[in-house]
Formats: sequence, structure tokens, C-alpha cells
Amino acid sequence: MAATCTQHSTKTPPAAPVPVPQPVLYLAFDLGWNSWSLAFATAPADHPRLRKLAARDLSGLLHEISKAKERFGLPADTRVVSCFEAGRDGFWLHHYLTAQGIHNSVVDAGSIELARRRRRKTDRLDASKLLDKLRRWHQGEKTVWSVVQVPSAAEEDRRQLHRDLLDMKAERTQHINRIRSLLALCGLAVAEVTADLPAQLAELRTWNGQTLPAELHQRLLREHQRWQCVERQIQELEKERARRIQETEDEPVRMVRQLLGVRGLGLNSAWLYVFELFGWRRIRNRRQLGALVGLTPTPHSSGDLEQELGISKAGNRRLRTMAVEIAWCWLRYQPASALSRWYQRRWGDGNRRQRRIGIVALARKLLVALWRYLETGEAPEGATLVAWQSKRRSHRKALPALV
Repeated sequence: MAATCTQHSTKTPPAAPVPVPQPVLYLAFDLGWNSWSLAFATAPADHPRLRKLAARDLSGLLHEISKAKERFGLPADTRVVSCFEAGRDGFWLHHYLTAQGIHNSVVDAGSIELARRRRRKTDRLDASKLLDKLRRWHQGEKTVWSVVQVPSAAEEDRRQLHRDLLDMKAERTQHINRIRSLLALCGLAVAEVTADLPAQLAELRTWNGQTLPAELHQRLLREHQRWQCVERQIQELEKERARRIQETEDEPVRMVRQLLGVRGLGLNSAWLYVFELFGWRRIRNRRQLGALVGLTPTPHSSGDLEQELGISKAGNRRLRTMAVEIAWCWLRYQPASALSRWYQRRWGDGNRRQRRIGIVALARKLLVALWRYLETGEAPEGATLVAWQSKRRSHRKALPALV
């Protein structure tokens, strides 16, 4: 039987078709209060199309996008990639652009690279520079800037209660300080500003035995009424927060109750940590967590020079302030914990400046430990846990209605 041989084809298989890159319209915003500057382009070689329109003119924005597609000869369904810097306008524009099918990024303004010798600054130049960096970032150069993690509308709305409460407490302090300063002009003082202040003012006497000057007396009464208004609203907000902790079963509130179970954390700190950080942010690692709060070190190295410039302070200032306060409370209420013992070994015998440096390090370590506690349920080593119901703050006596 004749042997058969198989002949292999020597033809080269056809090459796979090279995918044609889809066109993209890039759009950069420079947001002002009265007007917006827009910069459009499609390719690095394109001269940017610069336009200005009234701020918050959404119909005009869609019209400019359509005109830009016509100008660059792009189809009507061309993908649009946009960006703007995080600032006073918040995130509403991001939600609107996303709803329109536009891929938008909110950029951390402090992370944008900047040429040291360049001093010119106009709205048109800012938009053009953002446009150039947007194209580089979209093409894979991820070190151009840092993108802000945008909360949903519901997540952003949940932050209003505690932020309003913090602002009101600051305003209350302003009223108290103003009352004390006005009394100090006459060489007088009160131990504490309370609802009984009008009666105290009537009894005060100046250095020569006279009553308070009439105009000053009236101004102090008006200032006291403003203090009463703010104090009453603070009490209402604190009651509403306590009610939600007691009755609501949402996941963020459950996390608040979990933090309240750690001795040394109160209502203010637990609520702030959850609704500003843990309740909505997706945290990948402890370095990212420290950067979000601004507690990361900033080393400076140049040749033989090695210098530590302190913490970055680039994160959320409310969280950073609270983290340091909690660290001091941790030393007081959790002295047997591993973190407290670590602090005492390393910083306990130092001077005042060294202890303050150490408390920042403790605040960062404690923040990471609380994040792991919420993620895994593993409490910080050696920490004492309590029932969260014991943290319900007793409210002060309600103020009388203003006359």
C-alpha cells in the first residue's frame, strides 16, 4: 500500500485587522461663578476650541458640545470625555454629565502638576492646560493628577446634618466670645453664657458703680438672642442624630453603632467617621486611608539632604481634627490597649513637641485600626468594648422660646 504523506499548507494566515481607534471629544471646564470656560479638542495636534458661556447654562453646554463635534467633523454619537476641578460647585455637574452619557472626572486641584516658571493665569489658559492633561490622562498617563471619588447624591445629602452641626457649634462659640469681649470693654465678665444672662447683665456694675451703658446693654441682649437661636438649633440637631442612631437600620447607622461600642469614641466622632469616610468611600489600603485624612508624611530628599516636612494636611480637615482628638481620648480611655502602650514606649517620655508629633502617628494608626474593625469585626488589640446604648447623650434642658 502506497504510503500517503500529508502536505502542510505554507500559506501565512491572514493578519488580524488592526482596530481603528474610535474618535473622542475631550472637554475641559474652568468653572466660575458667573461664567464657564470650555476647551474642546480631539487629538494632541488639534488647536483647542475655546468657548465661554454663562455659568449653569446646561442647554448652552449641550449646544456647545454639538457645535464642537461639527467643528471637528465628528459623528453625533462620538464619545465625550470631560473633567473639571473639585471646588465650590460640588458634584452636581458631574452627576448631570454622567446622566448625559459623558465620561467625566472630578480632579483634585492640589494634585495637578504645575510648571514653576509659568506665572500667567487666565480662565482660558486654565481650561487649555486642563484639556492637555485630560488627553494625557485618558491615554494612560495616570500620574498627571488624582481623581476625586464622587459620592452619590444620597451619600452627599447624608453629610448635611453633622456639617451643619459643626458650623453651628462654631457660630455658638463666636457669639459667646463676642459677649465676653463686649463685657471686657467695661472690665466685666460672666462665668458662663446661659439663658439667665439678661438677669446677670442687669446686676452688673462697672468700675464706678454704674450699670451697663444703654446701647451696649441692648447690643448684648441682641447677641444673646442670636446665641439662644443657635443653641436651640444645636439641641434639635443632636436630638435628631440620637433618634436616627436609636431607630434607623441603614448600613451607615449600623457602622456608627459599631464604633460607639468602642470605649473612647462618642457620638460626634463615630458619626463623623462614618458619614465623612467609612460609610461611602471605597478604601483599598491604609496608605490611601491616611492620604484621605491628610495624615501622610511628606519627606523631602535632594542629594544628601533628607528632611521630613510633616504631614501633608491635604485631606479632609474635619476628619483630621477629629482623628487627633480621638487619639488623645484613646490614651485616656484605652490605656491598656496595644496602641496606647506603643505610644507610651516611644513618645511618653518626650517633651511637649515630641508628644504632639507622636499623637499624629497614633491618630493615623488608630484610624487604620478602626477601619479594619469595621471591615473585619476585629477590634483594636487590647481595646475595651462597651454597649453602644451607653453612649446616648443626655440632652440639656430646652431653652425657652424667644420673645
